[in-house]
Amino acid sequence: MIAVVYSGSKSAFWKIANDGKTVAECTIPGINPCFNDQKHILYLLNKNITLINHAEKIKKLYVFAAGASSIAMQNSLAQTLGMFFRNAKIKVKDDLYGASIAACYDQSGIVSILGSGANCAYFDGKQPEQNNFGLGYILGDEGSANYLGRVLLKHFLEDKLPADLTKSLLNKYNLDRPLILERIYKKPNVQNYLSSFLDFYIENRNHKYIEQLIDQAFEKYIHIYLAPTLAQHPNEHVHFVGTVAGTFQDRLRLVAANHAIKVITITKEPIYNLLNYYTN
Repeated sequence: MIAVVYSGSKSAFWKIANDGKTVAECTIPGINPCFNDQKHILYLLNKNITLINHAEKIKKLYVFAAGASSIAMQNSLAQTLGMFFRNAKIKVKDDLYGASIAACYDQSGIVSILGSGANCAYFDGKQPEQNNFGLGYILGDEGSANYLGRVLLKHFLEDKLPADLTKSLLNKYNLDRPLILERIYKKPNVQNYLSSFLDFYIENRNHKYIEQLIDQAFEKYIHIYLAPTLAQHPNEHVHFVGTVAGTFQDRLRLVAANHAIKVITITKEPIYNLLNYYTN
């Protein structure tokens, strides 16, 4: 029995398979070794009945997690998971590696992540190329869910939102300035709080102002991440992976086309492709 995990900072998606067939699946809060210590990760695992029921039977565990970009972080996370999955051989890589496999399998290409966070890299069929992206929700992540949340709150606090959107936002979240500032500057898991406003974008996706915010976010992503990567690898196919890319792929393709960029595939939930890859 094998298990495959793809985790952003917000959510970790699990698929468990036996003899090539899916036998169980679940979603738990994200496992990011930069933000979550051993105690917290074990707490999350021990809360999920699906993982408890299958822990002893899993022999191979493939984990692709945001924040697991260094060898030290990968080893730390593998050690923590080994305390729960005692009979499993555990392989830990970062989410960029997982996204690359999900999008390209063993072929080369440019892999663009637009989920709770953002990243981009050339994948040679074996490894993603090192880059200067992946700076997280404070210094980077342009175009991602937490970036969209940050933009929405900023426009709300600066009274830039149209009146109807402001009313909808207040009805849904009961926001005010002190509450927002306290939540962002004094509470933990800020990136998850910001990402949670993706639901508001989805509910109002046909509003012209929301379309404008989404398009501007994608423009910024292309300028910062994709265009420089394409400049170094001009003949490679472009693939997108992640919830934001998958949810707003119509707008993403339009913005990309304005830059003469052809998007080959958009994979909203890479966990399915990862499971297929590692079970075959």
